[in-house]
Amino acid sequence: MTILDRFRLDGRVAVVTGANRGLGRSIATALAEAGAHIGLAARDTGSLQELTALLAQTGAKTAAAPCDVTDPESVEAAVARFEETLGPVDIWINNAGITYWGPTLEADPAGGWETILATNAGGVFNCSQAVGRRMAARGSGTIINIGSISGLIVNRPQWQAAYNASKAAVHHLTRSLAVELAPAGVRVNALAPGFIATDMVSEMFDVPEYKEEWIDRVPLKRAADPMEISSAAVFLASEAASFMTGSVVVVDGGYTLT
Repeated sequence: MTILDRFRLDGRVAVVTGANRGLGRSIATALAEAGAHIGLAARDTGSLQELTALLAQTGAKTAAAPCDVTDPESVEAAVARFEETLGPVDIWINNAGITYWGPTLEADPAGGWETILATNAGGVFNCSQAVGRRMAARGSGTIINIGSISGLIVNRPQWQAAYNASKAAVHHLTRSLAVELAPAGVRVNALAPGFIATDMVSEMFDVPEYKEEWIDRVPLKRAADPMEISSAAVFLASEAASFMTGSVVVVDGGYTLT
């Protein structure tokens, strides 16, 4: 096996939650291009039809399943669906997440705290538990959690205490699961991206107060292209990262160094 072969994912089954847009869509595409068969999970599977067709052009087998990551029963059903249609899941990407911006003192506890934690941290726990049981029983598998530099710093100019706390929880959950599941042959790592040029936020990069904090402070002076994060996900999923577990890999253009 050559070094480049170790980055290939040929024949492996990979599932991405929140796959219908942004970073999730990019990661699913990258995994398919690396040779994996792809399970696409989202609350609305109708939004996955176009992506399913696109990935099929890479030669990947694809399947879509509805999945509410906050509901353990929904997660169990999605995992079972993917294993029935694609085979045992080798790679699981916990990407689904939401955010809330606003001063903490004015936040609705239900929407500004409980929902954020239930989705961003609780969803990672629910999915990792469901797929982790199956991986541990087989003695192999890798889970990749999408954290954020928001789990390492306090973002400005937007206030998002609940989101920041949720991503810090994702990072430490990653480390905890890594140690617990290592004896069963399951690796658990996380990515902590910086600011990414996705459709949801790209237009804000030209707003002076956001540009100053989100772009000008970055040593590389730009946001990430989604594929720059996705390539790191492919690495962590591959045999090239076979001795990595419990790592939180920061991909932020140097932002957290300033």
